[in-house]
Amino acid sequence: MSATLVIIDMQKAMDDPRYGTRGQHCAEDAISRLLAHWRETGQPVVHIQDSSTDPDSPYAPDKPTHDFKPQVKPLEHEPVVEKRSANAFVGTDLMQVLEEYQNAELVMCGVHLHGCVESTVRMAADLGFMVFLPSDCVIAVDKTAIDGTHYTADEVHALTLGILDGMAAKVITSEALMGTEQTRPDGVTLQ
Repeated sequence: MSATLVIIDMQKAMDDPRYGTRGQHCAEDAISRLLAHWRETGQPVVHIQDSSTDPDSPYAPDKPTHDFKPQVKPLEHEPVVEKRSANAFVGTDLMQVLEEYQNAELVMCGVHLHGCVESTVRMAADLGFMVFLPSDCVIAVDKTAIDGTHYTADEVHALTLGILDGMAAKVITSEALMGTEQTRPDGVTLQ
């Protein structure tokens, strides 16, 4: 596969408790492995960095939590697209950066699946990209519906992936993207 890897908002701010209880605790490791594979195979990587205009936000540029998580820190030659809204295409040069790589396929991962990742995936699909969404490389937090029903991070994760799959993205595992997925003789995929 030749695609551009887009890593969305993997910053220390994502761990702030104000966002809710998170799930997918192995996601940072999975993203780190995917990123290493992309670098080893010489495929392009783009990092999205949320730079909130809200001075109280953990994503505000003057906060130490604005920094990238160490396991997915950009290399000097990898572009960083700074955004100020949920959708990484709005008010940024992301489209121009992607056009330089001339890839019709994108792999998108990061936080939060039901927020910034979803809005960026939908826009990418609307712009004509084929988007792959590795289920083990996206993170959700728990949410409460307007009727008061509480949904765990795992429920939000499963539902959002189910909605996006086939509509705006192809949901897949990072192992499948890297060609390292293992299958038992009876056809069951091991992860």
